[in-house]
Amino acid sequence: MASPVVADQNGILPDRMIASLAQAGAILCTQELEPEQIQPASLDLRLGAIAYRVRASFLPGPHTTVAERIDELKLHEIPLGNGAVLETSCVYIVPLIERFALPSDIAGAANPKSSTGRIDVFTRVIADRTRGFDRIKAGYHGPLYAEISPRTFPILVRTGSRLSQLRFRRGHALLDAQALQALHARERLVDDDEADVSEGIAVSVDLSATLRSRVNGENSDAIVGFRAKHHTGLIDIERRAGYDVAEFWEPIRARKDQSLILDPDEFYILASKEAVQVPPHYAAEMVPFDPLVGEFRVHYAGFFDPGFGYAGAGGRGARAVLEVRSREVPFILEHGQIVGRLIYEKMLEQPSSLYGDRIGSNYQAQGLKLSKHFRPQ
Repeated sequence: MASPVVADQNGILPDRMIASLAQAGAILCTQELEPEQIQPASLDLRLGAIAYRVRASFLPGPHTTVAERIDELKLHEIPLGNGAVLETSCVYIVPLIERFALPSDIAGAANPKSSTGRIDVFTRVIADRTRGFDRIKAGYHGPLYAEISPRTFPILVRTGSRLSQLRFRRGHALLDAQALQALHARERLVDDDEADVSEGIAVSVDLSATLRSRVNGENSDAIVGFRAKHHTGLIDIERRAGYDVAEFWEPIRARKDQSLILDPDEFYILASKEAVQVPPHYAAEMVPFDPLVGEFRVHYAGFFDPGFGYAGAGGRGARAVLEVRSREVPFILEHGQIVGRLIYEKMLEQPSSLYGDRIGSNYQAQGLKLSKHFRPQ
C-alpha cells in the first residue's frame, strides 16, 4: 500500500495525515472512527466487545498470534457491551476495535492516555508476532490488543472505552542533542535557564512548599503530591469530574527537608519542578532518566502533544505530572532530583489543531493535577 504522507520526509504524522491513513484503508475498524479519536499527533484506540482474563502477561513472540496465546492462558471471558468491572491485580487482554494494514514506511508506538496513567491503570498494546509491547512495526497488517491491569483502583470499562493512544511515525524523527539545543534557543522549551538539554529536557520532581493545589475546597501552599488510597470504590473510565478527591487520594504535604519516602507498592501523583512546552511542529515523550535506577517507575503516560504548555495554544509552560510507583524497597526522593527526560521528535507538519485548542484538553497549563475523573481541586 502506498503511504498517503509526503515522500522523502521523516516525522510524526499529524491529525490530518492520520485521517488520511484511515481513508486509505491503513486503519480498519469494525465501527467507524469517531472524530475525537484523532488527536493532534496520535490516535485513541478503543476497546472491543470482550475482555479475556488471563493467567499472566505475555508476548506472542515472532511465530505466534495474540489470539493463540489467549486460548492457552484465558481463565474466562467478560462481555464489555454494557460495561464491566476490571479488578485490581488481574491481567486482561482486550481485542481493540482498530486493526492495521500499515504502509511499509509507517510504524506505530503506543502509550497509555494521560487519564489512564493517572489512575494507575497499567496498559500496553500488543500486536501479533512481536517481541515487544507498545511497538508496531512498519508495514504491520493485523489486529491490535490491549493488555490492562488496574493496579490501585478497580475500573469500569465498556466497548469503545479509550485507554491507549498511538503515534504513527515515518522514519527517524528524534532530535539529536544539537537540534534540541537549537530548538531550545529559539523556543525556550523549559523555564529553567540552567536546565540540561543535552539528551532531552531533564525533568526533576518538585517537593518544595511552593506548589499550590486545592484539597477539599481549602487552599494550601504545602501540598506536593497525592498518594492513592487502598480499598476504594471503582472508577468509571467515562465519568468526568464525578469523584471526590478525598475518597481516593491522601494529600502529601511538603517536609522541611523537601524529601519524600516512597513506600513499596504505593502509587503517587507528583509534579515536575520545571514548566515545559512543546512547539507546534514537534511532539515530545517522557522517557526514564536512568534505566539502572530501578527503585521506582515514573510516568506511565509519556506522550506530550504539539501545543502542550505552548503560549499560542493557551499555555505558559506546563508542569509534567509524574505518575510514580515505587517497587520492592523504600526509596527517598529529594526536591530537584531528576526522574525523567523529555525527548522531542519533529512532526511531518503542524497539526490542524494543537493541544489546548480543544475543549477536551484537560491538562493545558497544568500544575499538580489529578485525572479528569475527579472533581476540580
